Amino acid sequence: MKEFIWGVATAAAQIEGAFDEDGKGLNIWDVFSRIPGTIRNGDRPDVACDSYHRWKEDVKLLKDLGVNGYRYSVSWARVLPEGKGKINQKGLDYYRRLTDTLAEAGIAPNITLYHWDLPYELERLGGWLNRDIAEWFADYADIIFKNIPNAAMFATHNEPIATYVGYALKGFAPGFGLEKYGRQANHNLLLSHGKAVERFRASGNKAKIGIVVDIWNRVPADPESEADVQLAKEQNGLAHGSYLSPIFCGEYNKYVEAMLKREGIEIERKEEDFALIGAPLDFYGLNCYNRVVVSSRPDVDVRKVIAQNGGNFLDNGNELYPDAIYDALKVARDEYKINIPIYITENGVGFEKEKVEDGKICDEQRVEYLKSAFASIGKALKEGFDVRGYFLWSLMDNYEWNAGYSMKFGLYTRDRQKKASADFYKDWISAHRDGKC
Repeated sequence: MKEFIWGVATAAAQIEGAFDEDGKGLNIWDVFSRIPGTIRNGDRPDVACDSYHRWKEDVKLLKDLGVNGYRYSVSWARVLPEGKGKINQKGLDYYRRLTDTLAEAGIAPNITLYHWDLPYELERLGGWLNRDIAEWFADYADIIFKNIPNAAMFATHNEPIATYVGYALKGFAPGFGLEKYGRQANHNLLLSHGKAVERFRASGNKAKIGIVVDIWNRVPADPESEADVQLAKEQNGLAHGSYLSPIFCGEYNKYVEAMLKREGIEIERKEEDFALIGAPLDFYGLNCYNRVVVSSRPDVDVRKVIAQNGGNFLDNGNELYPDAIYDALKVARDEYKINIPIYITENGVGFEKEKVEDGKICDEQRVEYLKSAFASIGKALKEGFDVRGYFLWSLMDNYEWNAGYSMKFGLYTRDRQKKASADFYKDWISAHRDGKC
């Protein structure tokens, strides 16, 4: 078995700050965060964790943890301020320095090309609703492939469903609210993924290429209720299935097609698009935080159903479900026939308040959550699932999108104060270098 990767994950828009420095252009979150009422407490990502200036400190934290992988993203608008055209060399140099330093330290650089922060100048041209964006993204990806040779892995996109939320549900940037917009944005994003993979294969870059799609597996509150069972299947099909079906099965699934027909939505697509979208990949990145229990009956309290079946809850109100990762891996294998190496590219838990004792942050529930996650991975490995690595979200508390700075997911605080979970993870990595959980 190849070396198991134990790592942590971050994203440019959430940690870098320096939103208007050294030639960087605005992205849609820079703009969205300035609209009153969109972000909790009016928080903005302008400074975030200031990692643009403090990246060397962050590499030291990674070394101290003992991780052998770091997942981070490139800010498209930092490299191409207008999303296309002239390269901002200072921005490109920043990512090359970071990547080279990680590689020299024996920490495998795992780069995500798009983690939700579209250049605002492209949004002004229609953003993900403009089919031309597939080519713009491929051009941007090609620049990264040809100028950052020391990456170990590239993911084209992180959790494409966030783009759908931004165009269909108003919840994320850019803040639109039409189902048709969300579905067209989905298709153009998938096409951009396929074109980027094509560019990667032609670039000569020696890394691996993949995509990251999250699975929050919906399960019926009442397994004996046909309505609950069908609701769970439909929600899964419209969520992760919107991406996994085109990428791994060459088509939109029946739930997506039925919804488009039911809503009278026509999206711009071509039959040949699916050959590009389904281009073979080197790995699949699975983000998994929890499962979702659903009921077709509005009078059913899902939390009570979970509790009655022996379930437990964390202080943040989330269910602590031990087999979330294991179940998601089964979905990937059994429903979408994914048979390439899999990395758990995000997994973690956030809290608004964390206990402090004698000046130390004692996040015991995060530790319990992680133990549960590692047991789930161990179960999957014993059953032969080809899981090659795990990236914990996140290295430090950061800008959690529309939750602002209120939700804390880090092993460290924004000012780099260590939490108890950091010591736990460091000890875990030291004892499990072989990946046996």
